[in-house]
Amino acid sequence: MSDLFETHRQQRREKVLPLAAKLRPSTLDDFVGQEHLLAQGAPLRLLIENDSLGSAILFGPPGCGKTSVARLIQARTRRKFVSINAVSAGIPQVREIIADAKTLLEQTGCGTILFIDEIHRFNRAQQDILLPDVESGVITILGVTTQNPFFAINAPLISRCRLFEFKALTTADIAAVIRQALSQLHDRTIDNHHPVILADDALELLASQSDGDARRALSTLETALELANLRAKENTPLTAADIREAQQVRPIYFDPTGDEHYDITSALIKSIRGSDPDAAIYWLAKLLVASQDVRFIARRIAIAASEDIGNAQPAALSIAAAMVQMVEFLGMPEARIPLAQTVIYLACSEKSNSAICAIDAAMDAVRNGTSIPVPPHLRDTHYAGAAQRGHTGYLYPHDYPDGWVDQDYLGSKLQFYFPTDRGVEKRFAEFLARRRNKPDTPPNGSDTPP
Repeated sequence: MSDLFETHRQQRREKVLPLAAKLRPSTLDDFVGQEHLLAQGAPLRLLIENDSLGSAILFGPPGCGKTSVARLIQARTRRKFVSINAVSAGIPQVREIIADAKTLLEQTGCGTILFIDEIHRFNRAQQDILLPDVESGVITILGVTTQNPFFAINAPLISRCRLFEFKALTTADIAAVIRQALSQLHDRTIDNHHPVILADDALELLASQSDGDARRALSTLETALELANLRAKENTPLTAADIREAQQVRPIYFDPTGDEHYDITSALIKSIRGSDPDAAIYWLAKLLVASQDVRFIARRIAIAASEDIGNAQPAALSIAAAMVQMVEFLGMPEARIPLAQTVIYLACSEKSNSAICAIDAAMDAVRNGTSIPVPPHLRDTHYAGAAQRGHTGYLYPHDYPDGWVDQDYLGSKLQFYFPTDRGVEKRFAEFLARRRNKPDTPPNGSDTPP
């Protein structure tokens, strides 16, 4: 009787599952995408088929099949399979699972796979609890995360796991997932879903606007089906307009602490550096639509103004500084305007990284033991007795023509600043070349600093 009740409970749970969960692939052959891991002879597939997968972390963007693969592992393994979610699981539950796994192994020789969804949500203490029993083989952990494990998971735990990176599905992959779903809906009616006809333009739109996320594509399809059912249009082909209506506002996946955060920010800065304003504006837009902190964006742009444009266009730093103030003063949505203006200006400016190269080279020299004493003539003279200490001989440049006199300011022949021949910095290069090759006192009016 208890088995019958449990069957009924399971059926009720399955009835409320989203369409994406109901249509998970049941075999590896049904799985779409991730050929580098799951094609015939690929490493992860071989390990799954032979039930020899050790502790592993599956990571990648949402909707690319990580959880579906975990369920396929559960279906094929002869080991006990225990599932928890790191959001809700606490240390007592983890300890209990480990204790049960140890008992099962000692009594029957059967191992345990502990599937941890969103493993990056485990704090350091929870991750550390797993280490001894993972290393001794008492449990095999199977972690799933959307985060870069090198950012989100302790190094000792990473070292005990194999990492499998899942890629965002291609548009062709998403189209294949949708066709597969339509085929299943034609073969059997799932709850209230009737067989579905999807127009070609609707399929193309759905596949191209799902951002590689199969779950999002199937959720949009499910919404379109529900709307069609409510309007008694079950046998009418779904059009692109139906898909747009079901999509409404497309959510942008973005975790401000995760991999996507760093990747998009990196793309923005590299597009500015590469002088591509269209790419830079796109990545800026993606950060803004995903509600990234505009102050963070402004700081990164200001850094680029100095690091990548530098003295090729010195006004860039002043413009970036004004942009930072405007962003703080205005807030969103108006802050998008000075952000965009500055990004375009920087992308279209001539570039020089000589300033950051100069300071990094000088700091490296200091750290590596290049200790140069201050030349006596440059030392402080604002106290009685300085002359007796030899702090004499300084030549005041403004007493000389052009405000310059040949004088040793470093006490070494080291050179750190190498100006480019671009923009304003080209004048710097010419100026320094003349100074470095001049006699002690240049002719009056022969040279003008930039």
